[in-house]
Formats: sequence, C-alpha cells, structure tokens
Amino acid sequence: MSKSTNPDFDSLVPPAQPLSRRNFVITMLGAGFALATQPVAAQTVIKTDSDGLLAGEVKVPVKDGEMVAYRAQPATGGDFPVILVVSEIFGVHEHIADICRRLAKLGYLAIAPELFARQGDPRQLASIQQILDSIVAKTPDAQVMADLDACESWAKSQGGDTARLAITGFCWGGRITWLYAAHNPRLKAGVAWYGRLDGITNDFTPKYPLDIAAQLKAPVLGLYGGQDQGIPLSDVEDMRTVIKKAGGKSEIHVYPDAPHAFHADYRPSYRKEPAEDGWRRMKEWLKKNGM
Repeated sequence: MSKSTNPDFDSLVPPAQPLSRRNFVITMLGAGFALATQPVAAQTVIKTDSDGLLAGEVKVPVKDGEMVAYRAQPATGGDFPVILVVSEIFGVHEHIADICRRLAKLGYLAIAPELFARQGDPRQLASIQQILDSIVAKTPDAQVMADLDACESWAKSQGGDTARLAITGFCWGGRITWLYAAHNPRLKAGVAWYGRLDGITNDFTPKYPLDIAAQLKAPVLGLYGGQDQGIPLSDVEDMRTVIKKAGGKSEIHVYPDAPHAFHADYRPSYRKEPAEDGWRRMKEWLKKNGM
C-alpha cells in the first residue's frame, strides 16, 4: 500500500483557504476531445441524443466561485436519483457528456463537474504526460471531494433525490470514485471503471483506494481490464482481499483480455463486449443498491 508523506491526514477535508475566483481557468465546456487522445473511427463512437432530456452546461456554486458542469436528466417528472460522473484525466468532453445522457435515459439526474476547472484545460494539451504534470498533479483530492459535495447540493437544489446518490468514474475518475465512497456517508453506491488503486502519495494525493478500502461507506463495483498496463493485477487482487477482510459489500470484476480504458468508445482501447457487459453490470449494481 502507499505510504503517505502526510500520515496525519486521515480525512479528505478541503483546505481552509479558499481559492480566488480568478483561478477558474475553465468557465465553459468545450465539445472537443483532448489533443492527447486519438479518436477511433467515427462508427465506433456511441452518440446518445438528448430527445426527452434536459441536457447541457450548468454552473455549480462552490466556495471560491462557480464550477462548470454537464447535466442531463429526464425533461419531465422529478425526484430523480442522482449520479455524479467523474471524468478521466481529459476533463468533461463529449464522451463524458454522452455518458450523462445515457444515464439520463435510464431516469437519473447525471452531473459531470469539470474538476480541473482551476488547474487548466486538458483539451489544450498535446500529450498525456503534460496533462498529468500540469493539471492532474496540481488538483488536490480534498478539492475534488468538496467539489463533488457541491454537486450533490446543487442537484438537491434542482429537485434531484439525493437520498439516492451514486457515483461513477473512469480512469482518474475511477480512483476518485473509490475515495468518494469513503468520504460521503450519504452515498448509496459507486462504480469505478479501471481506477488506479495504489501509487505515490503527497499532500495533494494523500491516499489511494487500497488505503481506504476498509473505510468504504457505500458499496463499490470495480471494473478492471486484465491487460491494463497501468494497474497491476496484484493491486486488483490486494483490493479484493482488503474488501473481503473488511466485510464490505463491494465487488471487483476483471475482464481478462481487456486493456485500460476499454469503455472509452472514442479511443483505440475501446472493447465492445467488456464495455457493454460493464454497462450492464453497472445498471444492475445501481438498482441492487437502491438507485
């Protein structure tokens, strides 16, 4: 497991000093993909229309200003269960917006916040390493937890039923999903798609999922690829072991032949069968856990 440089940091409480409003770099969402991604052929990209939905950009109040987010929900009715959608390192682009629309078609209020809004715009960077160094490494977990809490509050103010609250995330967002399940006692369920489980810690990133696996407040379904070059299967098995020892209800499913980002239909890593099976498992997991 990771060894924190700040061992007394036992909770993901946001820092006391608010950031300046002028530090919000992203003030509106863009439709494009990050320069660092390589979209596959157009016919593999899933496109979900907004017919019957209320969908688009919203502004979520946070303590240092307003954070832009993408929201999708049914256009009629109310008291929709709420799902927080956490992006990969590429921020809230069209694929993440499409996931929100897919969830809205199932009857959820789905909201994807631009959690890198203060640090920079991943869409403008040409390499994954640039995104990791310039943006992701400078985004504190504590800030992310507070921003997700703000999304919960915003959804409640818009008529969402936050007594039924879940979270799902991809890659970087998969790690955040595990952390948020240990952070928010009101959460009903989480689904973490290939989120990193262990790594080097620092003041901004004091914990990894393996560190908090015994402290989960809601059951999480972890979906992983057996051919993921960035997440060792030994980490996945360690996570499974810790969860089992803690007596939790979380589960992990591994697709033996799938790489990292197998659900990302806009990238060469997309694998149709595990992506569709993972989506099916997510839907069942949400229903099973009161969503």
